[in-house]
Order: sequence, then C-alpha cells, then structure tokens
Amino acid sequence: MRSPERARLTAALRSLKERAGLSLTGLGERTPFSKSSWGRYLTGEILPPREAVRELCRLAGEPEGRCLALWELAESESSGRATQAPPPARPETAPEPEPQPEEGPETGGPAPPRPAPPATTATTHRRSWRATAVMAAVLAVTAGGVTATALLLPADRTPDDARRPPATGTGTGTGPPPPRCQGAACEGRDPMNMLCGIGLDTLVEHRTASGAHLQVRYSPTCGTSWGRIWDTRVGDRIELTAAGPTRSAEITDALDATAYLYTPMTRTRPGTVVRACFRSEGRNEPECYEATVP
Repeated sequence: MRSPERARLTAALRSLKERAGLSLTGLGERTPFSKSSWGRYLTGEILPPREAVRELCRLAGEPEGRCLALWELAESESSGRATQAPPPARPETAPEPEPQPEEGPETGGPAPPRPAPPATTATTHRRSWRATAVMAAVLAVTAGGVTATALLLPADRTPDDARRPPATGTGTGTGPPPPRCQGAACEGRDPMNMLCGIGLDTLVEHRTASGAHLQVRYSPTCGTSWGRIWDTRVGDRIELTAAGPTRSAEITDALDATAYLYTPMTRTRPGTVVRACFRSEGRNEPECYEATVP
C-alpha cells in the first residue's frame, strides 16, 4: 500500500514533469535514468533514487530543497527508519545504599537526608531519545507545511506563471526572475526551463474535436511562441510554425496524456503569423488555427 509520504513525493514529481514539458522519452534522454524507470517513479510504483529527484528539479528549474525533503520523508518511511525505536539501554546496577541509623534516643535525632542518586545511563538515553523525537516531529510538521503549500494549489488547470518557482530578490526589487534567453537564443528551447512562462499572452485557445485542449502562448519578454496541449490521448500531436522551423510535440505514453505537453519555442516578432495544428490519433486531417502576434 502506498504511503502518504510516497504519494506526496509522487505528486510533486509529476508537477515538475509537467513544468519541464518533457515526455518519459525526453526524461530518459536527458537524465541517467531510463524511460521505464521514470514511468515507475512517476506512478509511485517504486521510490526514485535521490539523484533522480535532483535531476528532475534541475530540468524543471526548481530549487531542490523542498523535493529532497519530501524524498527524505518517503525514504525514511519506506526503510522503516521513521518508526524504528532506539535500542533499549542496559540498566546499570545501582550500588547498595549504606545502612542509615534509625531515629531513636541513641542517635540523638533523625537520620540526615540521603543524597539523590545520580542519573543512570538509561535515564540519559531516554531524555536524549525524547529530545530527538521532538525535533523530528518539529521538522516533519515544518516539511508538511511547505508541502501543503505546494499541493493545495487548485486541482484544475493553472496558468504557466502559477507554476513558476517563488520569485527571489535580485537586490533591486522583489519581482519575478528574468528569463534565461531572448529572441534567437530561445529557438528550440524549453519555455518553462527558460522562465518564459511569466507575463505571457494566449494567442489561441481551442478545444479540438477529440476533446483535447490546445493553446498557443506568446512571451513578449522572450520574443517567442510555443504550443501546449492537454486532455489528450497517446498518439496526439501538436505542430507550431511561425517565421522559423516547425516545432512539435507528441503524446508517447499514458503518463504524457495526463499532463501538459509543450512544444519547443520558436522566435516570433510583433506581426508574425503563428499557425498551430493538432493531429489527433486516428484522424487524417489536422485541425489548424492561426493568430497574429500583437
């Protein structure tokens, strides 16, 4: 039975895969882990290695701290370390107390109070374990709070900029981070990895005959356009053409069909006509839509 810790980690990794806009095949090509391995990681069938989590964070442009904390919790639960009790301490034999004179006329008064015995090793171990347990609980609650912030996003589709990492200060303000490329330097690059999904425009939004959704996005900051599709089936394909080469993306497996799929970017300027075509599995004629970049 899959644990809550494993489920939270799996949900976070699937979100990163959507942000990266990569299929299982793409993950297999860009990381040391195979397509089939990624399929098992992203369905929660097996716990991914720590390095796989780091690789996916890198591809999605996500700081790795939160996901590694989720991985630690899942790995701890999976290995049994989360519930493993400390080994019982061997009690030490306390020395026999010296006989004390009883109160009476021969002693001249009550016996002096006995000093308290020193703490035993067992007592020290119990206190140390209690402090460790409290610290672990605090860390778990802290990690859980961070996780809830990420997983309590609306379950329905959200805009690209809602998926971006939190903005970090640059020394001149607290605005979003700048894109990692512009113009020709973005040609063929991934829009999410290059941070071009912030402050974008939607040029085309359409629901196809098969029920899939298609959008054409445009980033004035990066000077590029790209397409994305979701609610798709294996074999569906999107093609985007502007002034440069045609960029495309295809649904290759069932896991791709549950997420957004992005085409690589193509450079566009104001006034450029962008054409997007959706090719549904089993249909010969594509559905094509055009828009002019404002």
